[in-house]
Amino acid sequence: MMRADAARNLNAVLRAGARLLAEDPSTSMAAIASAAGVDRTTVHRRFASREALLSAVFQAKLDSAERVLDEARLTEAPVPVALHRYVEAIVPVSREWPVDTRRMMQQDPEARVRREEQSARLDAFIRRAIDEGCIRGDADPAWARAVLDQLVDTVAHKFHDMKPPQAADLVVGTLLGGLGAESS
Repeated sequence: MMRADAARNLNAVLRAGARLLAEDPSTSMAAIASAAGVDRTTVHRRFASREALLSAVFQAKLDSAERVLDEARLTEAPVPVALHRYVEAIVPVSREWPVDTRRMMQQDPEARVRREEQSARLDAFIRRAIDEGCIRGDADPAWARAVLDQLVDTVAHKFHDMKPPQAADLVVGTLLGGLGAESS
């Protein structure tokens, strides 16, 4: 088991690495160490290279996203409730781990498999939303999923001051209102 101070340092390095590497993929390990408030040797002792650190950041992001998917209860809860839970919890994850998942999927085969599994869960949820009439039956599931992803990305990164519950209200209202079943 990791000492509490070592765990705090690792957490600080991962979060600083996520933020700085999202802004500039060529950020040095020294800059990441400085931003994390730790000595450069602390980072090098834990991570042999920037790529190893980036891989750890990707894994941390995937771990967080996995918890969100599990806690949203996408297969059991009513669609609007599950969607709200998902968005409310994934917005902070997106803000905390702003690294680009496309880059992650290109560089890390294990991360790609995990991300594809998570993506399949969201795809199944969108199909469920269509099947249950929460999203119009003629909506293309791939389009609805792309809209959801873009709404989450937009609210997470362009509306920094919006609290997660408010962000979830906005995304759910936009997605289900914009793609919701039409009333007669």
